[in-house]
Amino acid sequence: MNADSLKLAVKEKYSQIANQSLLNQETSCCAGSSCCGELEINMIGDEYEGVEGHVAEADLGLGCGLPTQYAEINAGDSVLDLGSGAGNDCFIARTIVGENGNVTGLDFTEAMIAKAQENNQKLGFTNVHFVKGDIENMPLPDNSFDVVVSNCVLNLVPDKEKAFAEMWRVMKPGGHFCVSDVVTIGTLPEAVQKDMELYAGCVSGAISHDEYLNMISQTGFKNTSIHKMKRIEVPQHLLNGIDSDNSEKGIFSITISAYK
Repeated sequence: MNADSLKLAVKEKYSQIANQSLLNQETSCCAGSSCCGELEINMIGDEYEGVEGHVAEADLGLGCGLPTQYAEINAGDSVLDLGSGAGNDCFIARTIVGENGNVTGLDFTEAMIAKAQENNQKLGFTNVHFVKGDIENMPLPDNSFDVVVSNCVLNLVPDKEKAFAEMWRVMKPGGHFCVSDVVTIGTLPEAVQKDMELYAGCVSGAISHDEYLNMISQTGFKNTSIHKMKRIEVPQHLLNGIDSDNSEKGIFSITISAYK
């Protein structure tokens, strides 16, 4: 499947999730539908409960970590959240940057932008903004952000090299990113790779751990740190082909940072 078809699959799925959240229905990687069948994998990230700035209405349970926890955001910083969804990580970042900083959320799903703007209007933040755009070609100026964060989104981007190059471009010299994402160790089974419901649930778009780190380095980023890594539990029969005899193989969430 080509890149345009992949993007359309992701956009349709996340639009469905956003629209369901507007109706206060339960959301998941399959947006409450039965379409995933046996391949459904719920992406359950770390709990936000108790995190300052967390907004329940903006937390759709689509993350795989807490990137803001490790992002070293400071008061007054300019922060960009890639794939900002309903705005939860943006609102957490706003709590840290305060009134003198600013937060921008980028998402290419109109329904998610609408949901985030609705949440922001309720909160009354004047220095949080949401922009519609593609991570591979961001409608944002060069050298603009101190910190870039993202939560379980870059694995949905077909051209990850472009995504990291764009992160480099919009980041200020000396700036850094901190993202939570999904990587693999071992070969992802063909059935998982081809299933679009899983792709839109963050699993099938994942690349290998080593390839991910190499991509960061090849972009030019330095001082890469892995803050957290944990296994994502999936049905065992899906792991045929991931060297199941080796307990270190599998699908993992990872929270990682690096500097420009």
